[in-house]
Amino acid sequence: MVELEWRRLRADQLREKARQDTIVIVPIGSLEQHGPHCPVEVDSRLVETVAMETASRLCDRESVLVLPTVWTGVSEHHMSFGGTVSLGYDAFAAVIDGICASLVRHGFKRIVLFNGHGGNDNALRVITDELTPKYGVPITQFTYWHAASEPIEEILETQQKLRHACEAETSMMMAVRPELIAEDRIPLAKSNAQPSVEDLVGGGVYRWRSLGAMAASGVIGNPEAATPEKGKRLIADIGQVLADKLANKEFWELTIQSDVVEP
Repeated sequence: MVELEWRRLRADQLREKARQDTIVIVPIGSLEQHGPHCPVEVDSRLVETVAMETASRLCDRESVLVLPTVWTGVSEHHMSFGGTVSLGYDAFAAVIDGICASLVRHGFKRIVLFNGHGGNDNALRVITDELTPKYGVPITQFTYWHAASEPIEEILETQQKLRHACEAETSMMMAVRPELIAEDRIPLAKSNAQPSVEDLVGGGVYRWRSLGAMAASGVIGNPEAATPEKGKRLIADIGQVLADKLANKEFWELTIQSDVVEP
């Protein structure tokens, strides 16, 4: 059986993995409130689970490794609820830079910043733009529910996309950590949902708002529709879609930047 977890290998084995042009997946999550019924580990637990599922479906086509999960991210918008650990942009960017710098120094050239927390989206896009020309390697960044939106929309019954402590996240947690879901508290998720910016003025307009300002329960979505069966399907189907994307050789061969062309 192929070992997929970086932390389980010796240094000499990892040197060989670098020589094989191995894809390194860096799961990036958060530690933050997830409503009245879910534990604060949701984003970190699920991003690691989905990353491992992706790697298991990719490893017959590509050499791939999964790093230990970065367990905290940019979560200021959850701080009012308690239970949340958040990094500012500079600290978060420094952590990701340090990880990427280490990988590049060891000879790894294909790095995937595999995100599982919406609050990291903007930061990781900027970080990817900064680090790609800095290190000259094809650093790839995505948030798993955006990159695999099709199966999520097909499986969910009351939402079109993954939200927060919702039908999707609660279902996946029921599949992987059912003992941590307080099912008797799920009805508390209904309280005081507010309209979003998009609801009021349409897409393309951005304002920062705390999660508490959007939903007093700390939940966006409908966890009452969650089931462990949906969770298992979501993990499997998301993993397959992402593995297929990362197996695309032409994607990895895209030119990063061209030489200066004289007019």
